[in-house]
Amino acid sequence: MSGLPDSYNAVTWLLDRNVEEGRGGKLAFTDTVSDLTYGELQTQSRRLANMLRRLGVRREERVAMIMLDTVDFPIVFLGAIRAGVVPVPLNTLLTAEQYAYILADCRAKVLFVSEALWPAVRDVAGRMPDLEHVVVAGGDAHGQKKLSDEIAKESDTFETARTHSDEPAFWLYSSGSTGMPKGVRHLHSNLAATAETYASQVLGIRENDVGLSAAKLFFAYGLGNALTFPMSVGASTVLNAERPTPARMFELMQRYNPSIFFGVPTLFAAMLNDEAQKSASGGARLRVCTSAGEALPESVGNHWRSRFGVDILDGVGSTELLHIFLSNAPGDVKYGTSGRPVPGYAVRLVDDGGADVADGDVGELLVNAPSAAEGYWNQRSKSRQTFEGGWTRTGDKYTRDAEGRYTYCGRADDMFKVSGIWVSPFEVESALITHPAILEAAVVPEADGEGLLKPKAYVVLKADAKTDGLHDALKEHVKQAVGPWKYPRWIEVVEALPKTATGKIQRFKLREG
Repeated sequence: MSGLPDSYNAVTWLLDRNVEEGRGGKLAFTDTVSDLTYGELQTQSRRLANMLRRLGVRREERVAMIMLDTVDFPIVFLGAIRAGVVPVPLNTLLTAEQYAYILADCRAKVLFVSEALWPAVRDVAGRMPDLEHVVVAGGDAHGQKKLSDEIAKESDTFETARTHSDEPAFWLYSSGSTGMPKGVRHLHSNLAATAETYASQVLGIRENDVGLSAAKLFFAYGLGNALTFPMSVGASTVLNAERPTPARMFELMQRYNPSIFFGVPTLFAAMLNDEAQKSASGGARLRVCTSAGEALPESVGNHWRSRFGVDILDGVGSTELLHIFLSNAPGDVKYGTSGRPVPGYAVRLVDDGGADVADGDVGELLVNAPSAAEGYWNQRSKSRQTFEGGWTRTGDKYTRDAEGRYTYCGRADDMFKVSGIWVSPFEVESALITHPAILEAAVVPEADGEGLLKPKAYVVLKADAKTDGLHDALKEHVKQAVGPWKYPRWIEVVEALPKTATGKIQRFKLREG
């Protein structure tokens, strides 16, 4: 948000402003079981802030959230920020030991956890030295504090903490697509920065919109989609606590008729290829869809538009930059590319020496962003490698065409050379999935008998795929699509590809075998 005063709390702008402007009785969130208006959310967030004070949580201390996407999530997230306490939403699909690592790393004093997720963390909660309280949301509290009971004890009056616009407001942990997650510290000003740029100038989000996000709130992309963006204009959000399967997403689309649907490439492909949903519609009000997490294959975008009559705005963002900074836009969509820089963001492509590269050449993407994080928690070396003055290194390789559009090539550590020429795993994967037998694909380098790197493909087949002669057919298909040296020398059929909870393919796991 431009021109922010030093004394600024994100909740004042996101939530209290909506009530002051007369939207207190308007629906802010529904999770299909409970509804929450802006006025109710304001009251509950104040009570949550009072509860944290009673539990002895001081300003700048952390509280962890292992919570499903229900109306309880914004109450806890915004209530903590109101109190000047730092909420840390965590991936809801981690193992117990991963939770132990993050809880110890962020030194959370209180853990808020959905009842259904308590078993995953129960055994480690007792050995966290900084953790003093566990608060369970929904159903049986299993001997811990129950969120609804604790909030009911509190006053609905609370003086919002006078935080600084450059003060950390919340942390997110990186998705771990290349290793252990890192604590990314975001500021009070960052939420409004994403709303003023992507949400306002690309999406054109407005008060009468109803949003549905497949990406969960613990994910930077999902947090913007389902909380920051709708609240920035007083819109409404449908939350989904369940897995975002094609059947579940179509069910919610038909029930709530959203105007904006936020998805990820793997889900869009699955929705298009689900035989049981061939006749499902996107709803009469649907006006735009978005995609992030990984680059959207051109074939998926074209198929979606032909079926539903609505474009998918493919873009790229990161946990470090909080949301999308390169994107296609309404009326300016070119499938197969990540579009152009979002207004307010500047980008560069540089070679290994830091020099800018020419159009058509591969370079690493650097972004100058108003929403950039302060840095990583307790990882100074990695912070210095990623955040260079006003520029953030994304670790993504891109090319730029003469029209200023950017095309994804892969992660810097995923790229490799064949016969001296760079090969983009994503380019080969995109070619593979245009074959009618292939649902998903991942490509990694593999050494041949002479120790030279060549592409190896892992593919997931569609349900009706015929396998006779498939390997040779796929190799020829890739040769014709992207070039004879890029075809996969080896092809392995698998049931599923390793992914993060946010849908990113973990190619490092395939490289490790």
